[in-house]
Amino acid sequence: MNECRLEHDCIGEREVPDVHYYGVQTLRAVENYPISRISISHYPRLIDSLAYIKMAAAYANNKLGLLDDNKARHISLACEDILEGKLYDQFVVDVIQGGAGTSTNMNANEVIANRGLEIMGHKRGQYEFLHPNSDVNMSQSTNDVYPTAVRITLITKIRLLIEAMGTLKASFERKAEEFAPIIKMGRTQLQDAVPMSLGQEFAAYAVMIGEDMQRLDEAKDLVREINMGATAIGTGLNAHPDYADVVTKKLSDLIGIELIKAHDLVEATQDTGAYVQLSGVLKRVAVKASKICNDLRLMSSGPRCGLNEINLPPRAPGSSIMPGKVNPVIPEVVNQTCFYVVGADMTVTMACEAGQLELNVMEPVIAHSLFSSLMYLHNAFLTLAHSCVDGITANEEVCRGYVRNSIGLVTALNPYIGYEKSTEVAHEAMRTNASVYDIVLEKGYLTKDDLDDILSPENMLRPRYFHEKK
Repeated sequence: MNECRLEHDCIGEREVPDVHYYGVQTLRAVENYPISRISISHYPRLIDSLAYIKMAAAYANNKLGLLDDNKARHISLACEDILEGKLYDQFVVDVIQGGAGTSTNMNANEVIANRGLEIMGHKRGQYEFLHPNSDVNMSQSTNDVYPTAVRITLITKIRLLIEAMGTLKASFERKAEEFAPIIKMGRTQLQDAVPMSLGQEFAAYAVMIGEDMQRLDEAKDLVREINMGATAIGTGLNAHPDYADVVTKKLSDLIGIELIKAHDLVEATQDTGAYVQLSGVLKRVAVKASKICNDLRLMSSGPRCGLNEINLPPRAPGSSIMPGKVNPVIPEVVNQTCFYVVGADMTVTMACEAGQLELNVMEPVIAHSLFSSLMYLHNAFLTLAHSCVDGITANEEVCRGYVRNSIGLVTALNPYIGYEKSTEVAHEAMRTNASVYDIVLEKGYLTKDDLDDILSPENMLRPRYFHEKK
């Protein structure tokens, strides 16, 4: 049987298995919140962020004469172990928890204290030598530590998502160049519209992704504002007057990101506007990415009874009953990822709205929703780029055949023969199944040379003054 040590908190005493670096408050949290069954160690960057915060706090408290050299050094040494990945398995509380993240903060405090004690040569639980609250959590509250850790983690994850989006954007740009010579029919309301190139279609996807990369970068800048030094509600109670400035500067140096101390710490402690903004941008990213995947599935539909304009790389057999069927599984999985993100945005919205007075206690579910959305989108976009877009091929003759047979060509005749005659030609083409070209020539509305010029698909891919000749 495992040996146990006796620990206590304000509720009472509990035996804690001595193999664990965490303590009594973490143990209670594990028992209290069997909700998602996903521990905070699922997000190692969050654990790293907590370690950086505790290192910065120890430095600031030592510099300001509040924490002695020995304790500050051993707190930092324990944090270094965490940053090397040695103690991730000790962060065991559920990602969804009550208490505004207090259990996460105490999980970190206890692990750091007990590892620090071990390095000192003491036994775990001998808190008279290094205390989780009095020393590791000095000048801090969960209400400034937890949101700061969340924001640092978000910045890192946003950067990773932007990189993945850049990869996908580059994939679409390469295909846009490859498909530039291929003429196809553009569609609106799923009906024939006017000609375009397949390259223009794929170039538009690249632009859409690039725009969202910019919006994400803007949201990232909002997240850089932190409230370290606010302590419980923003008044800075129990912190040195210079602590907020010192800890923010040190933390920025440690993580290599310029963090900004909030101008009003009371406001910053209760305001979750940056989360709402970021979540909204992620929803925007998801909605547009899902639309792109819808297009890929439509354009690749077939192979005999659909549009069949492009071929997606085959990734898996598509049916347990229909031999030879291959489905667009990569766009489908990205669609589903995007649906999840849209739903997570509603969770973030409601959780942010649920703040009361000087604190929003719902930050754990906000953090989990944002972290998972960022992670899922990152993975989905890399998968879409490498397992789908990079391998797309075009059916050029199918695309050109749609253009030759489309009644949509009549739109180009409006400036030359007028709307009424163009409508007449369109109706006759639909009724007789004859081509627009033949009908216009037969009626003598235009000469063959003019008609060849006007209805040349290549001449309909750009703005063109209607008297302009090739």
